Amino acid sequence: MYSFKQYLSESKNTHLEHLEDEIINNGYQGGVNAVEFLKSLRNMLVGSSGKKVNVSVKWDGAPAVICGTNPENGKFFVGSKSVFNVNPKINYTPADIRKNHSGGLVDKLIVALRELRKLNIKGVVQGDFLYTPDEIKTATIRGEKVITFTPNTITYAIPEDSNLAKRIQSSKMGIIFHTSYTGRKMSNLKAKFGVNVRSFSKTNSVFFDDAGYKDTSGVATFTELESDQYDALLRMAAGSISKGKGVLDIMKRQTNLLSVGARLKIFFNDFIRRGQTIANVKKLQSNFRKYYAKVLDDEISKRKTQSAKDRFNAQRDEGLKFIDRYENQIYFAIASYVTLQRTKNYLVNKMNQIKSIGTFIQRGNGFEVTNPEGYVAVDRLGRAVKLVDRLEFSTANFTV
Repeated sequence: MYSFKQYLSESKNTHLEHLEDEIINNGYQGGVNAVEFLKSLRNMLVGSSGKKVNVSVKWDGAPAVICGTNPENGKFFVGSKSVFNVNPKINYTPADIRKNHSGGLVDKLIVALRELRKLNIKGVVQGDFLYTPDEIKTATIRGEKVITFTPNTITYAIPEDSNLAKRIQSSKMGIIFHTSYTGRKMSNLKAKFGVNVRSFSKTNSVFFDDAGYKDTSGVATFTELESDQYDALLRMAAGSISKGKGVLDIMKRQTNLLSVGARLKIFFNDFIRRGQTIANVKKLQSNFRKYYAKVLDDEISKRKTQSAKDRFNAQRDEGLKFIDRYENQIYFAIASYVTLQRTKNYLVNKMNQIKSIGTFIQRGNGFEVTNPEGYVAVDRLGRAVKLVDRLEFSTANFTV
């Protein structure tokens, strides 16, 4: 049995897509970009990246907190993502928070307003709220006493006798910053992943850090064998993407929810929700055709008029003809998705070997070891994607 310590070793911040979804969202070029991301990340782990890609750890915190100095009036504020609403909710006082928000968010934003002011943040930044003192618990995991907090799905645990635990217990809140904003008006701020927390003032009442991926021990460095295995997966992915190029570029334009392209993405997500591994390409291709036909059959059965039934029946026939016409290319499109996901998971599993704080899913009265939520990779052009072991974390997030 392992001891607990062996487990320690957007525009505005918009919705991030999973790396493998790039081939559906952006076609062939999306696939090429995904491979380049994975190459750059490999180079980072073998020490030859040239800083073409930056990686942040995705903390499973909640709520999102936007705070800092309003460039329009020089005043310190806090808020949720509603600071970017058409009618923004920007809070300068506890009274503003009570007026603009409700529920548990009010209490957390009041703490954030009081404590984050002490950091003397000059610009505007965004972070994930981790805890307030009443949310810190004690537990025994694998025979070791720990402190824990569970801001969302993942429970974070730290040995009770560690300096980190003492630092957390003496604070009034915890937050991890991951996005900074620039601009002269709140309504048109530009987002950039990464925050220079070294410029913030220190205070014992706030546990804070940036979300940058840190491997100071070298544990996550690729060996020569691992690098060769990873490169072989990359070559497979690039080959499949090239062979599926034509249909990938057609499907990226199919945004209607009943189109083949949009349904292929939903089909993959449905597999993950049900905890199934995406592996056998030929079987996936066959199942997708059946799935697409059933989705349209269900739509037809809902229609009351014959003209409506005929319209959806025509769409069904057109979609199935498309699937059959491009059968070979769709095979390689699915193979691209599968191989990109395998390559990404290979990388994520390597990066997960570095964990400064233990991560668990609470099941009943016990704790089950899990990995961090994942990572965000940003290339030199500012493009960002999520790197998440979706079968592990996303399934947990759907079901907890």
